[in-house]
Amino acid sequence: MKVLVAVKRVVDYNVKIRVKADKSGVDLSNLKFSMNPFDEIAIEQAVRLKEQGLATEVVTVSVGADTCQETLRTALAMGADRAILLRTDEDVQPLAVASLLRRIAEREQPQLVFFGKQAIDDDCNQTGQMFAQLMGWPQGTFASEVVLSADSLHVTREVDGGLETVALPLPAVVTTDLRLNEPRYASLPNIMKAKKKPMEVIAADSLEVTLTSRLKTLTVEEPAQRSQGIKVGSVAELVTKLKEQEKVI
Repeated sequence: MKVLVAVKRVVDYNVKIRVKADKSGVDLSNLKFSMNPFDEIAIEQAVRLKEQGLATEVVTVSVGADTCQETLRTALAMGADRAILLRTDEDVQPLAVASLLRRIAEREQPQLVFFGKQAIDDDCNQTGQMFAQLMGWPQGTFASEVVLSADSLHVTREVDGGLETVALPLPAVVTTDLRLNEPRYASLPNIMKAKKKPMEVIAADSLEVTLTSRLKTLTVEEPAQRSQGIKVGSVAELVTKLKEQEKVI
């Protein structure tokens, strides 16, 4: 069984981002980048399936500039067997990414595809679902548990009312949630081994997919500063302030 895992290079979650002075976007200069945390969980789950003997090969793929090779090397160090970079300098959006990954899936013929449920830079939570629709495959989103058998997949997913378990025939698509697993750290020996693992670079525009953005960002602004809280001495004082000052009741 071949498992395909999509990963994305994002601004590290520990970094406080800044908005450009002209409010045209986020200032990305001199920032630390890393693999999207939800994608780390996806890689970890795929590697665990291989370690259990349920998968024979783990292939990781990313869409972006040459700098994404660093993210793919991290995935290889975590245990993926080989990597594919769909190289483009365009700011591709979820539908374009899903369409590109469809081309790779048609070539690679995986039985299982993992996505992180969302990326922490745009929080779109769309690519996995769009990919499943384009492929016509069943999907299990927000997975907190994955149980794989010879011919089917059971995914426990988090919904508003609690937990829901769905059975999916293969091939299938799974988007991973935080509670699925805890990703491993890449050890130094594995980091060195990852440098020798194969990485294929494909020009994204050679796959006959429209990469032009369908959306235009008009302005980007930082969230409004929260006002300082106050303490009240009694419930009566609280109600009075809510009525007279805040005008909320």
